[in-house]
Amino acid sequence: MKPKILIIDDSVDSWHLLRTILQTHNFYPVWATDGMQAMAAARFHHPQAILLDLGLPGGDGFVVLERLKSTSLLSDIPVIVVTVRDRQEAEEKARHLGAAAYVSKPVQVDALMASLQTLLTTQDGVLAGENR
Repeated sequence: MKPKILIIDDSVDSWHLLRTILQTHNFYPVWATDGMQAMAAARFHHPQAILLDLGLPGGDGFVVLERLKSTSLLSDIPVIVVTVRDRQEAEEKARHLGAAAYVSKPVQVDALMASLQTLLTTQDGVLAGENR
């Protein structure tokens, strides 16, 4: 079974790019475009990881991150912030709120895949969600 990754981003272009990257690397992407959809999708799909843009309509990505991390059923899902915001300021705040990693846009495929592999690899070296 392919590891499921929730992409939270309101940009169709970003969705297409991230979806293509994830599918090429044998992940199963699902999409949410705002905070309300994000919480519902996270509960429904319980993905192995979340890619979160900070610039969302109707609410900041930091608010979504805070809600994810304060919801007991979702708090264990690692979140990678993927954004164009100023790295120094945004990364510090994102990590303080519980983000596991930070990747700047435009996305470098190697950096994104390295972050995902690090987060999803269990102690015995098997990618989370893979069948043995």
